[in-house]
Amino acid sequence: MKTSPQNTPPPLKFSKEINACGLKCPEPVMMLHTALTDVAEGQLISMQATDPTTVRDVNNFCKYLGHILEDHKQEEGIFHYVIRKKKFTD
Repeated sequence: MKTSPQNTPPPLKFSKEINACGLKCPEPVMMLHTALTDVAEGQLISMQATDPTTVRDVNNFCKYLGHILEDHKQEEGIFHYVIRKKKFTD
């Protein structure tokens, strides 16, 4: 008999994934900016980077432009970000 984990959220679906590993400032944020122009409002972007300045830069970028930094974590020297494109109001 199969058992399913209780209270496990469904996996996130990303509209775009960015691999900025090995790139230095400002390239990761420039890639994020370009990706955000390619996705619809409310969609998610996943980004991985190795430059520690992205911690500050991605956070400030999202705050300044109104996008939502849904998640941020660091694992084995790689910074993982989940960004949701802001919804525009009329």
